[in-house]
Amino acid sequence: MRLADAISLRSRRRKLALFLETMRPTSETSVLDIGVDDAGFGEVRTSEHGSCGTLNFFEQAYPWPERITALGQHEGRAFGERFPSIRYIQGNAAELPFEDASFDVVYSNAVIEHVGGIDAQRRFVAEALRVAPRAFVTTPNRWFPVEVHTRLPLVHWLPESLAHRVYELARKPWAKENRLLGPGELEELFPGEVRIVNLGMTLAAIVG
Repeated sequence: MRLADAISLRSRRRKLALFLETMRPTSETSVLDIGVDDAGFGEVRTSEHGSCGTLNFFEQAYPWPERITALGQHEGRAFGERFPSIRYIQGNAAELPFEDASFDVVYSNAVIEHVGGIDAQRRFVAEALRVAPRAFVTTPNRWFPVEVHTRLPLVHWLPESLAHRVYELARKPWAKENRLLGPGELEELFPGEVRIVNLGMTLAAIVG
């Protein structure tokens, strides 16, 4: 296993353990996972945004996959073949195609930093809390010295204009579209009570 994937796998295991500890799901708990990929766990997916071999770890490791509804932007044909017991819906995280309180819990791993600016991130949170009373939303920690998407150290701490120039030079222009969050910035996106857990490389926002 590549070093980057080994680090990612350790992080994802910690997040799943925290989810199980705080949300205490059972075989009856309905979960919406916002932001799945079309790759199977263990398959290295390479794109203009880099490569990763730990995608859809939650679907692979969760004890009751049949209770998951997964939402993604792709058609979901490959996802359905890999996870036949999981209901897949193609949709927009900022306009979820579900009725209010359709689920017990929303889970979302490292999606909120990709949806746009602060207004889009607030819509993301509002939609998550509309369809479920409890939520577990994670995002890379802006104050961790290595930015997990680009794997570049310290660049994301530079003033935005300088950071964008470095992303261009490093041939990672897509990184300019991400809005990274620190603990305070993540907390401010939630209208009510939320607990922010700092796992070092990752932050988790927990409601309920």
